[in-house]
Amino acid sequence: MAGPLREVESALRCPVCAADLAVAADHRSLHCGASHRFDIARQGYVSLIDGRSTNHLSDTAQMVAARRRVHDSGFFGVVSDVVADVIGRAATENTAVRSTGDPDGLDLVLDAGAGTGHYLAAALDRAPGLHGLGLDLSKYCARSVARSHPRAASVVADVWRPLPIRSSSIGAVLSVFSPRNVDEFVRVLHPRGILVVVTPNADHLGEIIAPMGMLAVGADKDDRLRSALAGEFEVCSETVVGDRRSLDADAIVDVVAMGPTAFHRSPGQIRSDADLVITEADGPVDVSVSVTVTTCRPRRR
Repeated sequence: MAGPLREVESALRCPVCAADLAVAADHRSLHCGASHRFDIARQGYVSLIDGRSTNHLSDTAQMVAARRRVHDSGFFGVVSDVVADVIGRAATENTAVRSTGDPDGLDLVLDAGAGTGHYLAAALDRAPGLHGLGLDLSKYCARSVARSHPRAASVVADVWRPLPIRSSSIGAVLSVFSPRNVDEFVRVLHPRGILVVVTPNADHLGEIIAPMGMLAVGADKDDRLRSALAGEFEVCSETVVGDRRSLDADAIVDVVAMGPTAFHRSPGQIRSDADLVITEADGPVDVSVSVTVTTCRPRRR
């Protein structure tokens, strides 16, 4: 039952006492030296929530299903390709580093806010020597991550809390349209590791933002990202990625329903607006994908 969790157990720590975790002999749970135990669900993930309540919303089963359909359609394919390329290049560079006797910790990719596990799986496909750890607050996301790739382990945890991960144990952190806990990212990253952040640009989904009642990207997005990273990370590169795809009403519904708008609008409202968009356009609508992929390294201390 433990599966990929066995491959990443050396990077995990107890969310209660921060002691190292290990897979039990029966492969049905993780435990620490203080006897805190965390059962592995039959779907293959483990919940490492510390028991405290949270005000943060987690993705529903319907949101995860919509996101899987969008990813299966290839709508965000150009984004996953660039993310995978970045991880693949880093893995190649780190192969040489490990050969010099550098400490372990470079062969694990953490996707913080992993969603369905789509981007993590793409990265693992590009770098066969790596293992992945997908972390999300939603148990429905966790189930999807556990099925996303043979080398992807899945954990339920809150990105905004101290991560249940040992310091300096991660070779690469992915943050794709997800919350960024910069202090924790720099703590868990190996000194030679990288942080890969994907953020939407102002024209991302621009054709449907207003008619579908979605939140627009803030004009100060770039400034906020750099401010959050300043002091802890050095920006190595920024790559603008774009594409346009023709979407029908069903596809527009899924693109909207997979994201935070689904917390504020009913399925009926989303469907009605999507049908109206298609009616007014007299057919499918070309919709833009526009993001920036930012690659960073921890500042030398």
